[in-house]
Amino acid sequence: MRCSLTTFVTLSLAVASLARPALSPYNVHEKRSAIPAGWSHTRRHESAATIPLRIALKQNNLEFIDEYLHDVSHPKSSNYGKHWSAGEIARKFSPSEESISTVRDWLVENGLASERIRVSSTKGWINVDVTVEEAERLMNTEYNVYTHVSGQEHVACEAYHLPEQISAHVDFVLPSVSFDTKLKRRSGSPSEPAHSLGQPGVGITPKTTGTISQLVTELEQCDEYITPICLRALYGLVYEPVSTDINSYGIVEYTPQAYLQSDLQMFAMNYSTDLIGKEPVMVSIDGGYAQTEYQGFDYNGESDLDLQYGMTLVTGKQNVTLYQTGDMVEGASFNNFLDAIDGSYCTFEGGDDYSVDSEYPDPYGGGYEGPEDCGTVTPAYVISTSYGYNEADLTPFYAERQCAEYAKLGLMGVTILYSSGDDGVAGNGDYCLNPDGTQTANGTIFNPTFPGVCPYVTSVGATMVKPGASVLDAQPEMACMEVIYSGGGFSNYFTMPSYQKTAVDYYLENYPPNYPASIWNSTGMSRALPDIAANGANYVVAVDGEFELVYGTSCSSPVSGAIFTMINDARLAAGKSPIGFINPTIYSTDFAGAFNDITEGSNPGCGTEGYNATVGWDPVTGLGTLNFPVLLEKWLALP
Repeated sequence: MRCSLTTFVTLSLAVASLARPALSPYNVHEKRSAIPAGWSHTRRHESAATIPLRIALKQNNLEFIDEYLHDVSHPKSSNYGKHWSAGEIARKFSPSEESISTVRDWLVENGLASERIRVSSTKGWINVDVTVEEAERLMNTEYNVYTHVSGQEHVACEAYHLPEQISAHVDFVLPSVSFDTKLKRRSGSPSEPAHSLGQPGVGITPKTTGTISQLVTELEQCDEYITPICLRALYGLVYEPVSTDINSYGIVEYTPQAYLQSDLQMFAMNYSTDLIGKEPVMVSIDGGYAQTEYQGFDYNGESDLDLQYGMTLVTGKQNVTLYQTGDMVEGASFNNFLDAIDGSYCTFEGGDDYSVDSEYPDPYGGGYEGPEDCGTVTPAYVISTSYGYNEADLTPFYAERQCAEYAKLGLMGVTILYSSGDDGVAGNGDYCLNPDGTQTANGTIFNPTFPGVCPYVTSVGATMVKPGASVLDAQPEMACMEVIYSGGGFSNYFTMPSYQKTAVDYYLENYPPNYPASIWNSTGMSRALPDIAANGANYVVAVDGEFELVYGTSCSSPVSGAIFTMINDARLAAGKSPIGFINPTIYSTDFAGAFNDITEGSNPGCGTEGYNATVGWDPVTGLGTLNFPVLLEKWLALP
């Protein structure tokens, strides 16, 4: 296993790994502990049936990716800011010939004729059509057929095993334990895959308490209504960009979520006059477009919020790129977006998993039938995303592959921000984990979000102005406890990164959560989130021609991204590199005092009060909110 990514940390009550069979050189490679809701076991698969076995090969040098990223991201490194090119990334992590030959030889030794074995043109996959009996013998497993309540069938196994020497070269095998299969869509409706981001109610979504009756523009009302002037006062964001021709800020949206230009202009006329007549630079990925067929808060609230505040805070001088991802039929996943901004990711570790990720051209017809966008888009220096899954929605190997891509983007100088979630220590939809790994509303085990738990992204939690407080007060904010609760906690997949250890160790030693180890990852060795926070309550947003009050970490991420974009502007103007992957820097002693520490509030969930905001880092608001003048000074002092 890859020590920097996949030395997985497990809850003390998690189902124990399957034991190694007696006298067998095989080890468990992947396993799943439960059948997802809506599916049931139907029968053993017929032994003579044929299945297309796809073996995803591990990439070269991934065991050093943490070291490479630290070298260009830590403020004490002599190579700070010396980011890599896309070509250097592709060459460094291409699959090795040793992996190809080792896996192929193993297949031949187990009775598969060499002419049956095919290596993909990208060298990321080894494909072979086998009988179920052959697959079960190869991987010491049993294949079953499962049926969804809709009648759709799916082939999977509970676990599979590989020899130790083969496991070192294999990331995952399909079909196997993955159960994130996309359900066949119904005609006449937008995309309905199980993990199609952008669908109403899927993943992290902003919340609203409805329309407001009067416009507000005064600082004195920021405890009830957040507008751009409140955020500038809270975080000291007074800055006019000067490097707009070479700087960039990207905001990602997933169809059918889409902004309305009329809403952007309505907001501009009242709160951001320099945006009058302006619109984001839209880049279509896999057929994405700003659809208007479906409207309402569930379809326009997220995008309207992200763009109105993201664009306002970087001012009308700075173009903002809207990455509109996925068509109206198939939709999209994070992987579809990542394919577009990094061509090497299209085939990285075997490429996408079409039981989770959308496939283009649309294999069913009716959707986007152009080629899959692969390396067609230049990534912005800062990219904000206000969407997310629950970590438990995905297999560890799927999450690991994507997490490694964020490390690659960090090597290229890209800052990646994700919302930490809106349900406190619970997962999206207020779902918590059960001992068998399932997620239900009455679960009791804390359920962190993804990609926020990936060590190579910056996870953003939510704060709010204290009731009755003024944004001009010394400490006007607390953890958000109105309508939503800041997502935070500890990963069950990823180990604690070195940059975070001192801060998290201090929290666990001085403010240990008073919960049994059976409901949270109390090992002290796992990735903790969030990293930072920003206001996430009472935002005034123009949605479908009316102003509404909006809440969520969906607010916090684009606001933070705008602040980092302005810091990049100043560094670029000084002839320096963009800030890139910021976590090693913001957790370093060099940046002590650069954040507004949040010490009040908590993040309830799973039948508990969650964690408490405390002095220093905490799993509610991270290091705190951004102090732009101090951060700017400190980053300008770096090479």
